Amino acid sequence: MAREAGNGRGPSRRRLLAGAGGVAALPLAAAARPMPVASAPATDRPRMDMILTINGDDHRVSLDPRTTLLDALRDHLGLTGSKKGCDQGQCGACTVHVDGRRVLACLTLAAAVQRRPVTTIEGLAQGEALHPMQAAFVEHDAFQCGYCTPGQIMSAVACVREGHAADDEQIREYMSGNLCRCAAYPKIVAAVREAAAQTARA
Repeated sequence: MAREAGNGRGPSRRRLLAGAGGVAALPLAAAARPMPVASAPATDRPRMDMILTINGDDHRVSLDPRTTLLDALRDHLGLTGSKKGCDQGQCGACTVHVDGRRVLACLTLAAAVQRRPVTTIEGLAQGEALHPMQAAFVEHDAFQCGYCTPGQIMSAVACVREGHAADDEQIREYMSGNLCRCAAYPKIVAAVREAAAQTARA
């Protein structure tokens, strides 16, 4: 006969298994209960009034202080040329110019660039006249899907302006932060090389 607990030899297998079943059910019961939401609704978050100077125009906006420049451009100002790729500063699709220097808009807070001149892909052309870099990209068919193209062009303009387009190797080095999943790199290098040559002749 099986010995029950209380006889000095410990609990029986029946009681041990019954207790284990109850303990195993505890995580399932806890998972079934909804977890409280700790973050406050977006409408309750504090907002900050700021003036953003984009492509020569001032824009008055009221934003969460944590809003990135990329989200401000796309979601609040309707300037969707700058693309959201990785959102981690690794692909370059969101490249814009701040004070004439290229920056990654997904890693830059909108509040940090108040009253500083920001140029996006929408601000490169002069009316109907394309920027020389835009024209070179078209001439060399330096894109396929086109998703990375705005960031590529903005980075390429800065690359030439910084004096880093002396040869193909240098262009590849200083454009390496902009990824193209379609692998149009040879045509991109050719476009940058041509635009750099035109700039030097001007």
